[in-house]
This record gives sequence, structure tokens and C-alpha cells, in this order.
Amino acid sequence: QVQLKESGGGLVQAGDSLRLSCVASGRTSSRLIMGWFRQAPGKDREFVAAFRTGDPSTIYADAVKGRFTISRENAKNTIYLQMNSLKPEDTANYYCTARREGYSWDSRDNAYWGQGTQVTVSS
Repeated sequence: QVQLKESGGGLVQAGDSLRLSCVASGRTSSRLIMGWFRQAPGKDREFVAAFRTGDPSTIYADAVKGRFTISRENAKNTIYLQMNSLKPEDTANYYCTARREGYSWDSRDNAYWGQGTQVTVSS
């Protein structure tokens, strides 16, 4: 199995920045494609950012494009989400995700989720 652990969330003011981290461990020998989702109270899970195998190599939700940046350190099995110019509407629980190449994020046995880290942005 693959385990994912997020960190870096917190309470910030609008306009502030945060950097989320996610460390992958366990059975990570196969290629994992990683990304970030978020879920606000009373709302559906929302895609935020992810790596992809095509061109471009990263993809972002329109709501965060230009403000958020996904990056990685492969040697540390770690990905990051740099969040700048945070807005109150960014308030959500942020989840690190990973999927095996060729499977969707919704795959029961070939996609993995962290427990989430809370980001709260006050106005």
C-alpha cells in the first residue's frame, strides 16, 4: 500500500502564502502520478493541481492557475503546493493524491489519498 501524509496547512489572512508538503511512503516502487485536491464544507471534492504525463507536465484548476504551483523532490518522495495570494474561497481541506499510471484518481485499488491538511483563509 501507499501512504501519503500532508502538512503545512494553517490559518492565514487573505493575500498570504502557504506551502503544503506531501510525503509518500510504502509501496512506491511503481510510478506514481501525484496531485492535490481540496474539499470545502458542504461542497464536492475539487481538483486543484497535478502532474501529468503529457505536455504540459502540470495542470491546474482555473480557480488557482497563476497563484498556485505544484513541484516535487523525487529523491525525497515529496511533492509541494505553493499557494500565493490566498483568498477566502481557497479555504478547504487539502488532500494529497497519487495514482498509478493508467488509472484514474477514483480508482479504489490504484489511487491513494492522504488524510488532508486544513487551510483556512480569513478576509
